[in-house]
Amino acid sequence: MRRLPIYFLIDVSESMVGDPIDRVQDGMATIIKELRTDPYALETVWVSVIAFAGQPKTLAPLQEIISFYPPKFPIGSGTSLCMGLGHLMYELRKNFTPTTYEQKGDWKPIVFLFTDGVPTDSPSDVAAAIAQWKKNWRSSVNLVAISFGEQTDNRVLGELTDNVLQFNNADAAAYKKFFKWVTDSIKTSSVSVEQNASGFELAKLDNDTIAKIDLEKQDRTPVVDDNFVVFTAKCQNTKHPYLIKYRKNGAKYQLVGAYKVDDSYFELSDEKPNNATVHTNKLVGFPTCPWCGNQFGVAYDDTCGKIHCVGTEQISTCPWCGSQAEYGAGGDGFDINRARG
Repeated sequence: MRRLPIYFLIDVSESMVGDPIDRVQDGMATIIKELRTDPYALETVWVSVIAFAGQPKTLAPLQEIISFYPPKFPIGSGTSLCMGLGHLMYELRKNFTPTTYEQKGDWKPIVFLFTDGVPTDSPSDVAAAIAQWKKNWRSSVNLVAISFGEQTDNRVLGELTDNVLQFNNADAAAYKKFFKWVTDSIKTSSVSVEQNASGFELAKLDNDTIAKIDLEKQDRTPVVDDNFVVFTAKCQNTKHPYLIKYRKNGAKYQLVGAYKVDDSYFELSDEKPNNATVHTNKLVGFPTCPWCGNQFGVAYDDTCGKIHCVGTEQISTCPWCGSQAEYGAGGDGFDINRARG
């Protein structure tokens, strides 16, 4: 049986926490459910899901859709596009079956790349990954790069593929339309290969929900994604981690929310030192702890420089380093370490 390999390379950096990653989770389930009702897709389509943040991870190895179960998406620190690309190229080398005199191999793989920010790799690392992709895979893989919103580094995506699209992820209805478009694109491609056509046919764009990007040269931020500010914190009572997310709003950052994460966050995070900070005067709104409900979700420990929650107790214990102190208001504010986003 000839396969049509479909890879989803999905950005799970901190800026995706909350509604975006939840809707991607639901969307993947919808895609698989719909493909299982299509006879052409059942005959040809195999699916794999790769997540990347500071580190990459295969969440679902390449498998036929009848046995595919959508994985749970984690969150990690950083947006290492070069690590994500490197892992994708490894999976392509490992899984692709070429055509030989004895057998017909796989059809040309299709990759859907979802990302909502800028790479936090160094420019040299990004350039090296792009060069490797162009040399070994650009001509033999159909890559569709999709920007979630308007803050993505489209210049980099344009180096990878001519198919750079923008998804205007305004609300839940837009996500439904988007994932229907992805599903329809896979269906039309599976029909195409069965009929010995090109094997790659994207569904029609509506230009409101998803549209082709007019690529322009632009500068990029190599260290952190400045469209969001995300802080990594721990609950004082449960010791569990959570993320506090702010969205850029003019010269300041508006609170989006605080979200529970599990220890897989650290597994997918960039381990390189990050000295980027944000002054608390630039932050609008502070959350409660999403784990225990403590009233103050942003308490800064001078000993280790990390954030945790505090309640009404007189003496608090930092869940990161174990130091104990009495916490109070920050006065004129202070700088706190931010995650890479």
